[in-house]
Amino acid sequence: MTQPFRTAALYQFTRFDDPVALRAPIEAVCRANGIAGTLLLASEGLNGTIAGPADGLEVVIAHLRTLPGCEGLVVKYAWAPEMPFHRMKVRLKKEIVSMGQPGLDPARDAGTYVAPEHWNALIERPDTIVIDTRNDYEVAIGTFPGAIDPRTRTFRDFPEWFRANREQLIADGTKVAMFCTGGIRCEKATAFLKAEGVDEVYHLEGGILNYLEKVPADESRWAGECFVFDERVAVTPDLAPGSHVLCRACRRPVGPQDRQSGLYVEGVSCPACHAEHDDEQRRRFAERHRQETLARARGVRHIGARMIDEQDDPAAD
Repeated sequence: MTQPFRTAALYQFTRFDDPVALRAPIEAVCRANGIAGTLLLASEGLNGTIAGPADGLEVVIAHLRTLPGCEGLVVKYAWAPEMPFHRMKVRLKKEIVSMGQPGLDPARDAGTYVAPEHWNALIERPDTIVIDTRNDYEVAIGTFPGAIDPRTRTFRDFPEWFRANREQLIADGTKVAMFCTGGIRCEKATAFLKAEGVDEVYHLEGGILNYLEKVPADESRWAGECFVFDERVAVTPDLAPGSHVLCRACRRPVGPQDRQSGLYVEGVSCPACHAEHDDEQRRRFAERHRQETLARARGVRHIGARMIDEQDDPAAD
């Protein structure tokens, strides 16, 4: 049976000359159609995750496709049993995915899209290096074997990592293939590499999730699970919910083995973040978890609970 709420994850690099003028009309059409979530607006484009009734969502998507350069806006839909967001937020930002490199124009200067069906052929070429542009905790639970892991904590760390390692990475004739979860980070990363003078730069169209959807299992090169920015936390190669849960203290994925650790306390800490918080912070996390548990038992949704989404995750900071 179809679930009552539909979610839409989307992004579009395009040039908005006056993003401030776009904000109020977007908020109005969202609220008029019962849509909640977060949309980011910047001069470089649009990024966000929104949800609501299916017919209302279609009205909002139709409006977004009237924005400059957004007529081809690609949307990833999913169904949800309950409304995942409490309110609608349209935020004005300097960047829709934060890299901290002024002057980049991904709408104009991004690298070459590679369809999922052609990705394997590219990454298996001996003259291609493959770079995973996601954060360290994402790479740790799954990636394409042989891909380079920059071990970055946030996407903002990527330029410094690349500049520090460029001589070891890039030789004459090297092709660079990059990927991320849904496509936005690797698309911007290709624009950065081109600005740094790298000519042959490619990125996986639609990211890992599009690859897992389009490439048959017996042809897939993916290994492990894929961290996702919703309550599934991670998905298996067949896009079923994976084995990881979310640490509510640090928002990293926690696998079955780490959940056996004495440092893992549901809602409070995990082995990766236990040393990052003091006793008072853990006390607050424990109280928040208690309140959320009580709310679930009453069949209501605690105000502090929410989906995680890519624009609010450290990956986008």
